[in-house]
Amino acid sequence: MKISLCWLYAIEKYGYPPSVKDTYNALKDAAEMGFKYVEVEAFNIKKNNVHELFEERKKLKKYMDELGLIFINLPIMLPGLYSTDQKVRDENLGLFDIGVEMAKYLGAEVMQLDSFSPSIKFIGENPYEDDISYGKSYKMNIDNDYSWDKEWDILVKMFKICCDKLKKSGIKLVIEPRVWERVASTDAILRLMDHVNCPNFFAILETAHMNAQKELIPLSVEKMGKRIFGVHIADNDSTTNMHNKVGDGNIDWESTLRALKKHGFNGYMAIDIKPKDKRDIKKDYIESKQYIEKLSAKIGL
Repeated sequence: MKISLCWLYAIEKYGYPPSVKDTYNALKDAAEMGFKYVEVEAFNIKKNNVHELFEERKKLKKYMDELGLIFINLPIMLPGLYSTDQKVRDENLGLFDIGVEMAKYLGAEVMQLDSFSPSIKFIGENPYEDDISYGKSYKMNIDNDYSWDKEWDILVKMFKICCDKLKKSGIKLVIEPRVWERVASTDAILRLMDHVNCPNFFAILETAHMNAQKELIPLSVEKMGKRIFGVHIADNDSTTNMHNKVGDGNIDWESTLRALKKHGFNGYMAIDIKPKDKRDIKKDYIESKQYIEKLSAKIGL
């Protein structure tokens, strides 16, 4: 089992998305906090930083090598990948190809795609489009032209394409369920996996979002079993999808880790918290890491 630092740390400390300079600062922080495994996200939200990170890839790898960090995951945030506009999808697929080359160079085991909010019309704010905010309420208007079946078909098609591209590179594709998105639950992940039918397509057990969805997380482990490659570690009380430090919520961590052990989990656990007070960000990440390490040792995971 490997414990890694999620890029939510960099977003919370340095902004959304972090600048190239702050990408290096976040990696330095990771090493100082005792993390060995890291990820770096590439975004096409607000600002497209896919190209600038790609141009920086050699320096990033050299810097991570100097710090003793191992790059494990390249999440690439491309909401336009599922657009009903073919031209927009093609543009985002081109960005995905750049991401694949970057992931290969950095030695990533996996690339992560999220499913993002459906293309329905929101009245006011749109989840994840403007900011990553938890505990909000959103209003929407579903008009007569909207078709969920069409939206689902596009999602399946694009995941098939991306999965095939990664299969040639020996990199796994992973997805996490997130509240309000096209794929928001364990069963939605399993349905997508059935439709995509790709052997290198795996799931992230996203504990905070799943708890907010009122899922029984150990049961989710039972449902997905060996299809889980990664776990995102964050806590909440299930009334919102807050990403609190471990222990600041009601997630049953021991039962969750025992379920993972039962299914031979040997992937990575990524600390993925959004502290209530940013002044405590390093403290909360270190304490959450230590909590999971201690509990994993106790149960032999």
